[in-house]
Amino acid sequence: MPAGAGNGYALPVTYDPHGVDDDPIGAAEKAGRRRTFGDFDCPSCSANNPYDDPFGDGAEVLCYYCGAEFRVSVSDEGRLRLREV
Repeated sequence: MPAGAGNGYALPVTYDPHGVDDDPIGAAEKAGRRRTFGDFDCPSCSANNPYDDPFGDGAEVLCYYCGAEFRVSVSDEGRLRLREV
């Protein structure tokens, strides 16, 4: 059996580096300031905070772990920025 043929039970899996992205490539740039997010990493305590309802530019979000409140701003390129209230 050739070295790259796997273990004989299944074919080797190919790795797609872009297969794990939530958004298609370039989707953030197309959405711009209208882009919405489903979670954020708290700048104060680095905890990930998932939200059921998407939030976008002008919203206020709360860190569930440290209790800090942030105002959301989205840049023209679709990047999330958080400023503490």
